[in-house]
Amino acid sequence: MSDLFRIFNTSASALTAQSVRLNTVASNMANAAMTASTPEDTYRAKHVLFQTVIDQEDPKGVAMPVRVAGIVDDECEPIPTYEPNHPHANEEGYVFRPAINVVEEMANMMSASRSYEANVEVLTTARSLLQRTLQVGQS
Repeated sequence: MSDLFRIFNTSASALTAQSVRLNTVASNMANAAMTASTPEDTYRAKHVLFQTVIDQEDPKGVAMPVRVAGIVDDECEPIPTYEPNHPHANEEGYVFRPAINVVEEMANMMSASRSYEANVEVLTTARSLLQRTLQVGQS
């Protein structure tokens, strides 16, 4: 029975982590078209780092919760574009845009969404199994 509760814990932690990932991807997509006058002021894409949490009570590693270890900025340099009439153009006429690939971000969003849905399904199935176990115990 305790293994079933570990599954709840693992799936719930994965739901939380994927929710953070979805929000981060949405932020990247929302800022993909932002411009700045300097590379330092340009939005940098964010990436979520996941980490598994070793459960001391589960030496077999049946259910290992996941947590967000951090959110890091992308290392790619901003893209300079010559647009002398742009309101954010610097003295040389350049604006800087984030190095965000919207197609890649959409793929990340789809992956996070599917992972989220899979963990919802795991929770639903585990709940159903727990209910059936309780029904057998009542008979």
